[in-house]
Amino acid sequence: MLAEAEEVGVESMWTAESYGSDAISPLAWWWTRTSAIRLGTAMCQISARTPIALAMAAATIDHLSSGRMVVGIGASGPQVVEGWYGQPYPRPLERTREYVEIMRAVWTRNEPVAYSGRHYQLPYTGDGAAGLGKPLKSTVHPLGSDIPVYLGAEGPKNVALAAEIADGWLPLWFSPKSDDFYRKALTEGFARPTARRDQNSFDVAGVIWVSEHDDVETAAARIKSVIALYAGGMGAKDVNFHNDVFVRMGWGEVCSKVQELYLSGRQREAAEMIP
Repeated sequence: MLAEAEEVGVESMWTAESYGSDAISPLAWWWTRTSAIRLGTAMCQISARTPIALAMAAATIDHLSSGRMVVGIGASGPQVVEGWYGQPYPRPLERTREYVEIMRAVWTRNEPVAYSGRHYQLPYTGDGAAGLGKPLKSTVHPLGSDIPVYLGAEGPKNVALAAEIADGWLPLWFSPKSDDFYRKALTEGFARPTARRDQNSFDVAGVIWVSEHDDVETAAARIKSVIALYAGGMGAKDVNFHNDVFVRMGWGEVCSKVQELYLSGRQREAAEMIP
């Protein structure tokens, strides 16, 4: 399928991770089956690995694929971050900013990487430190010193952050109904004095779900179960950022019923509720 997608002109293919398969490993197989298509992660959760670890993995894939790597990252939500990865969730925007700064310091190789942030310290000197750490420089020379970083974002503050610090934005669920809402958030990010790009050089990589079947209703039913998972079960009742996205589209009443069914263990009924 990858070779066929590339042949017909598909520009990029993306992996994902939540609390199962990771987003990096498949790219090591995909690059062997393709020659030009860009390979992205949509998205790597920042709590799953340190910024150094992701920077190393991205530089490795970038080398293997002759410069086709796109690093899509996101903060996820407290249910997954604290429940699956065992990491604290608060201040996700601040953590994301630090994360990106460290990755870029690894790729540029201007000097050994030292960083003193609220969430990440290199070398680490906190509780339990041996006191022997020293700044290091990556032994791998990336093909380019600037591997593209895209931010998966849904809320207005996170979308504005993407426009400020990233090379592109990954809107997981997007509807033309929300266009004005997102343009306002992006414009805020572009207007910041630290903005990396402007609207003409910034990429929006809208996610398109593919479901293959001869019968369109059968194919659509598969997507319904995915939407039900995100709207109903990908987060706690009062903190589900995906649910918020669908509510902003005007599906508040449906989302309320879907979430009630999903959280009570009636996932199939929740999927059937999706219009």
